[in-house]
Amino acid sequence: MTTGLKMRIIHRYLGFFLAGIMAMYSISGIIMIFRNTDFLKSEVLTEKQLKPNLSTGELSAELRIKGGVIPEKTEDGVVYFIQGEYNTASGMATVKKMELPVILDKMEHLHKATTDSPVFYLNIFFGLSLLFFVISSFWMFLPKTSVFKKGVYFSLAGMLLTLILLFV
Repeated sequence: MTTGLKMRIIHRYLGFFLAGIMAMYSISGIIMIFRNTDFLKSEVLTEKQLKPNLSTGELSAELRIKGGVIPEKTEDGVVYFIQGEYNTASGMATVKKMELPVILDKMEHLHKATTDSPVFYLNIFFGLSLLFFVISSFWMFLPKTSVFKKGVYFSLAGMLLTLILLFV
């Protein structure tokens, strides 16, 4: 069995095997483009009992709010901020947050997995599989055919576009 034939067979079955996860990464990647907007998100209110009389810095740390709590006003012992409010006397905090639906949120977290995540090996495997697809695609057609030569031109054009996107 030739190297070309082996590459085509592995490319085909690995492609079928990874079809679901490629769709998931595609969808989550598109959704992540809109992560600084409220696209597909809904407002979720949470209440959290904290210690009374926390400072702004302590409140930011307890609530884990990106950019910190920036008080807009304080009225009758209640601190109002963009993401919610905090009652300094009782310690009760109400926070509103925009969240994706559960399945989309899980897809986004899988897409952004780091070494702290137990599934980061999956991301490494998937990344290596995509790299294999790139390399094995050059074995899909014989080098002397016009399809292969056109494929090389398209590959060069794609690489050029990638370089332009990286440096623009």
